[in-house]
Amino acid sequence: MKGCLLIQRRFVYLGHSMAVSLKEQYGISEFCCYTSQRDSYNFLKSQKDITYSNIFLDEEIHNRYKKEKLDLEYIKHIEQEYGIPNLWPYITIDRVLMFNQLVREYPHNTLKYTHEELLRIFQVHAKAIIEMLEKEKPDFIFTNIISSLSSLFIYHVAKKMGIKIYVLMPTTTETRYLISEEYDKFTDANELFKKYLSEKIETKDAEKFLNEFRQKPKSYAPAINEIYMKRANKASRFIFLLPNNIWRSISWYIKILLKYKKQLELQDYTYEMHPWYYIVDRVKRKIRNIIGVSDLYDEFKPEEPFVFFPLHYEPEIALLLYAPYFTDQINLIRHIARSLPMEYKLYVKEHPSMVPFRHRKYYKELKKIPNVKLINPAISSFNIIPHAKLITTITGSVGWEAAILKKPVISFGDYFFNSLPAIKKCENIKELPYLVQEQLHNFKHNEEELLKFLQAIFDMSVPINMVHLWENEWDMNKKREGIQPLTDLLAKKLGLTKLV
Repeated sequence: MKGCLLIQRRFVYLGHSMAVSLKEQYGISEFCCYTSQRDSYNFLKSQKDITYSNIFLDEEIHNRYKKEKLDLEYIKHIEQEYGIPNLWPYITIDRVLMFNQLVREYPHNTLKYTHEELLRIFQVHAKAIIEMLEKEKPDFIFTNIISSLSSLFIYHVAKKMGIKIYVLMPTTTETRYLISEEYDKFTDANELFKKYLSEKIETKDAEKFLNEFRQKPKSYAPAINEIYMKRANKASRFIFLLPNNIWRSISWYIKILLKYKKQLELQDYTYEMHPWYYIVDRVKRKIRNIIGVSDLYDEFKPEEPFVFFPLHYEPEIALLLYAPYFTDQINLIRHIARSLPMEYKLYVKEHPSMVPFRHRKYYKELKKIPNVKLINPAISSFNIIPHAKLITTITGSVGWEAAILKKPVISFGDYFFNSLPAIKKCENIKELPYLVQEQLHNFKHNEEELLKFLQAIFDMSVPINMVHLWENEWDMNKKREGIQPLTDLLAKKLGLTKLV
């Protein structure tokens, strides 16, 4: 059996740790790898644990477009073979290509490439990926995320070639993760859920989780959420002036200068921010934060009838991959507001992590909508959800949390919680007013369905302290040990038995 890793950025260390365990404990001796960012590539080239048959660097493939001659007949052929139904979804998912993000800071969103350049970029990626899969012939592909042109194209080409592809997915239920064969649903958990619906089963894990969550609701990543909530605090506008933070910024800027000099030679399209733009973007952000938007916040009145919509972090796969037709959140909010009963308000709350980045004009545009109220992001969603008559979300975890708290939910994107019958997905914006009416007046919480869905998730997932392993753990042996439950889960999916 041969495996292929499709691993991006800093997850490369965890993905490689999984490959080492699969080799030593389950006998998989052959691996190839497709990765992004040169630091990740250099690590894989220098390590001695595994001899990868080939390591493909996304940035090197990308740079070929500069000398590539556009072949429209080839583009048409690939569109017929792998279009969904055309090729634009592969390009528009990529926030670096479409918005120059990661290279520049939000709200910068200026497209760097022309139409022809984008076609040539796609062309070189398509050629390289198809050639890679035909040559390497992996039995399976494992990826931590689908978030770029290359990863989405590999996903669909692998499907068409009959190569099994497994996607790591957070369950947003405690710190549990599972492996799915689709990027927008929990394949095994869904099958198990369908089976459970017709059976009487033990749901002790689900009951324990529900009781604890309902007594004390918390985010599935409380450490990260705490950081986000601090950013939403008024006092956080000035913490950059603290001596420690000033020194940290200077030290970081020196590192950027040194790294940028090296990257000029490599010309990687995902290079770190230009030192000048690093200063410009951050100065703009600090000025925005000092001015603030607190004067635009409306009073939270739990007693009035309202529907809740939490803004999403962007640009991210939550919108670009799972809801490509609802990336314009202001326009969607207008549609939701028009779909409510006349006496209702639509409460809109910013994602706490976006507070330092969003322009005042964005919120002012929202305030033009008569029945929209902008709620202070420092107020926890868990204080809002119990009083809301209905929760609307594109793909946010708030929708899942609301369902757990017995609230009606309407979603707009493709995400795992749509498998729960109580959550209604809006497929056609013209139907939204009727869907709102149905959820407001006819919604009935089904505790048994929720328990069985939760139990299916618990039965098909494993607990992983992913944030710590990804961001804070530098010892490779500890990384490998921490990720081991996920390695065992993947081996189980592959039908492998542990070596004696």
